[in-house]
Amino acid sequence: MDGFGIQDILDIAIVALMLFYLYKIMKESGTINIFFGVLAFIVVWVFTSQILEMKLLGTILDKFMSIGLLVLVILFQDQIKRFLVDLGDHKKWRFLKKIFQHSHGDDDYDSRKYVLPIVYACMNMSKTKTGALIVIEQRISLENYEKSGDMIDADINSRLIENIFFKNSPLHDGAMIIAHDRIKSAGCILPVSHDRNIPRSLGLRHRSALGISQATDAFAIVVSEETGFISVAHKGILSTRISSTDLEHRLSDALNQQ
Repeated sequence: MDGFGIQDILDIAIVALMLFYLYKIMKESGTINIFFGVLAFIVVWVFTSQILEMKLLGTILDKFMSIGLLVLVILFQDQIKRFLVDLGDHKKWRFLKKIFQHSHGDDDYDSRKYVLPIVYACMNMSKTKTGALIVIEQRISLENYEKSGDMIDADINSRLIENIFFKNSPLHDGAMIIAHDRIKSAGCILPVSHDRNIPRSLGLRHRSALGISQATDAFAIVVSEETGFISVAHKGILSTRISSTDLEHRLSDALNQQ
């Protein structure tokens, strides 16, 4: 029997790191119970087929594993994208990103120039208690969600944002998606979070904002129609009742991380 060497330690460390990232993403997306269920199934499969060497049960579980992996990829494609994006965005790789993005040195400025129009629009809608849901694309594409609404493709300005979410507007109930320095679409349908920790006083807009932040790395802003309070959802975390100054800082920080 071969000794326990550096290669084995490296193997265990890589698997542990992958499980940690998966656990973190599944927890943010509210599907942590599924993560533990899959992990328990894998432990049973390894125990029965590799340790106890039960041929019949091992063969049955092998078939489930081969099919189950494909099903998991289909069901959790958003979480897998989040995992790959987080892995590629690790601090250790940022020096490579700077090399490849050197020719686009002005991109940060271009992506931040619409922060104030969004903040001003949210301030005005907060005063008038105009409900709004604004989603800002980051690294993960929101094209599939854009197609669920009406395409606009317009410059970003506060007046247009306020008009779209005006109570008599046909697009005010859905979400507005901003990508590539443009208002891409409005009236969009977003995934709804089923997180049980969300207060019951919060409505569908807040659940949709948290849902899109769990499925992607997008930055979502909500203006409550009942209270006028501003909330933001980012990386699976919902922050409520924030000030306009805080909104500006959070949005700027999110864009700086692109």
